[in-house]
Amino acid sequence: MARRLPEPLEDLAWISYNYLWTWTPGGKELFRGIDAHRFLQAGENPVRFLTNLPERDLLRAATDGATLERLAAVARRMDEELQRPVEPRDATSPLNGKVAFFCAEFAVHSSLPVYSGGLGVLAGDILKEASDEALDVVGVGLLYRRGYFHQRMDLSGWQQEYWVEANTDQLPAVRIKTANGAPLRVTVPVWDGEVAAHVWRVNVGRTPLYLLDAELAENDPLGRWVTSRLYEGSRDIRLAQYALLGLGGMRALEAMGIEPDLIHLNEGHAALAAIEVASRTARRHGGDQAPLATILEENKSRFVFTTHTPVEAGNETYPADQFFEVLGRAFDELDVSRDEVAAMTRIDATDEGLPLGLSPLAIRCSRSTNAVSKRHEEVAREMWRPLFSVQSANDVPITHVTNAVHLPTWMSPDMRELLGVFFGAGWERRASDPGLWNLLDEIPDAELWRVRCELRTRLVHLVRNKATVDRLSRGEDTEYAEAALDAFDPNFLTVGFARRLATYKRLDLLVHDPARLRTIIDQDQGVQFVVAGKAHPRDEEAKAMARGILGLKRDLDVPNRVVFLEDYDLRIALRLVAGCDVWLNLPRPPLEASGTSGMKAVMNGGLNLSVLDGWWCEGYEPGNGWAIDGSVDDDPHAQDERDAAALYDLLENQVKPLYFTRDENGIPVGWIAYVRQSLRTLAPMFSAARMVGDYVERIYTTKS
Repeated sequence: MARRLPEPLEDLAWISYNYLWTWTPGGKELFRGIDAHRFLQAGENPVRFLTNLPERDLLRAATDGATLERLAAVARRMDEELQRPVEPRDATSPLNGKVAFFCAEFAVHSSLPVYSGGLGVLAGDILKEASDEALDVVGVGLLYRRGYFHQRMDLSGWQQEYWVEANTDQLPAVRIKTANGAPLRVTVPVWDGEVAAHVWRVNVGRTPLYLLDAELAENDPLGRWVTSRLYEGSRDIRLAQYALLGLGGMRALEAMGIEPDLIHLNEGHAALAAIEVASRTARRHGGDQAPLATILEENKSRFVFTTHTPVEAGNETYPADQFFEVLGRAFDELDVSRDEVAAMTRIDATDEGLPLGLSPLAIRCSRSTNAVSKRHEEVAREMWRPLFSVQSANDVPITHVTNAVHLPTWMSPDMRELLGVFFGAGWERRASDPGLWNLLDEIPDAELWRVRCELRTRLVHLVRNKATVDRLSRGEDTEYAEAALDAFDPNFLTVGFARRLATYKRLDLLVHDPARLRTIIDQDQGVQFVVAGKAHPRDEEAKAMARGILGLKRDLDVPNRVVFLEDYDLRIALRLVAGCDVWLNLPRPPLEASGTSGMKAVMNGGLNLSVLDGWWCEGYEPGNGWAIDGSVDDDPHAQDERDAAALYDLLENQVKPLYFTRDENGIPVGWIAYVRQSLRTLAPMFSAARMVGDYVERIYTTKS
């Protein structure tokens, strides 16, 4: 790409290959200013955009003064950030060495489609914050050529899935090569053969992300499919993916000369990294056949583990025969006993009838296990108590680091600019300081309200355009499709619900009582709902929930007040969390480990209305949002009835009146007070700076 850029635009080459541009002020505007429509068509992928941009447009940009000024400013900011000196750290911290952060998915940007949902977003935000704090961290994952699925709803409202293969020549990624110029190659034994992989580097600011890719001609079709799709439906393929991630990831680091002092397993998918390290330790002992448990214990100081979900699907187990059919040869070649592996991967090591899973292995091989919220810690302790010789869940050695979000990514430029006026230059580096946020009192109500209205108006524009295209694409009649052009009112209370559509998320609570919902939305001082999310291809119940939302056009006869946006991704998420006034989260407690979408809404002045589960148990206080009781009920039907009624009561009797009560200048003073309190109490607590600081101080730091 660099060869086709005119000399004045040469800096665009290196900028395009570092995702730091996505959170550098002016980065997005730089590419949009060259050709906003083509940049959008390119999926906001700057490499693809510049590769396909006609030469005449490149020449025009190279002589455009405004473009060159933006380019110079962004290049200067990025270069200053990348060259910023590393701050000295406490000598007891392993961050004086290197941390390898392993995860099955990373949501860095929509142009790198190797993510599905919250786990990937959290992983991407950690890499970005590690860059901001100049920590010595590398990410390790897989390059899924077809990524996660795309979503299309048919006329009946049923979700259909399709996949699009990425063109690696147009990704902001570079294939790692050896000293002789050949692509770096690692192999992993799976089934009766082996899978070979190349390694790609993605620059996330200062933080390198290494992705293994099995799309090699030397692999057979089955081997190439291992890195085809994220969370592939075949359980055998998923096991092969976990082998490539854990075993292959460690081998790739070794081949690049990277020896991490600490290996952070973000969920159990990469737990086989511990087996790879154990095998190396055994070889260093000269073939001494020490028990696997003994070697894992010896290496415990090098591993930490984060568990993200109490849901069974997030902690898969396999029958022993299936597990070893895929992975057995790898253990044999590593000279590791299959029986010992089986014991380490069962929740009860002594019960040979139990299935095998990677989460128990991850816990057993790590010096520290943490949940992702305070309440999740309680749930995880009870869930994993059988692994420990303790009578009480209180004695289970699992702690928590509550999730958070990367503020420069998720706060809209408008809000970031407004806060910068009153907080001072470089305020983002102090975002985790609660005292900073007291300066909110200096911002006039009118200014906060102006930004909120601008963000909502942009969201309304997105909803109108996307809803029209979605309806036309699934074959709706043109009258109904055209009606979407008038969908949503920029002055109405706008409520968002967007996340992975799992049944425990209870999207269906929103439509639990259609008649009452219509009363709430069908008024002059009305409410409008935007809903988005994907159901797993094999989750029929979740698909039925989504179909229920699309069916509201018949049940409510107000089709443009509740809109479902198809094919939810990071680009849509950024606009939704910025533009919605209220963010809903309705999980069945205690199944929400943390949740982060509501935190992103906070960063933009949105308010949360959520069940007291996950992070909201720590965040909620009267005056910064609204809460629904998070008590556990053994009768799910009764719980749904109670929680739906509470949702409707809050919307009708508290949320709407507060939003529509205005002063003589048309400003909802009471609402802005909630916004101010939400930002003051939640933004510093749930910024990634606080979260990464917790990992460094409480998880990564070596205890003497």
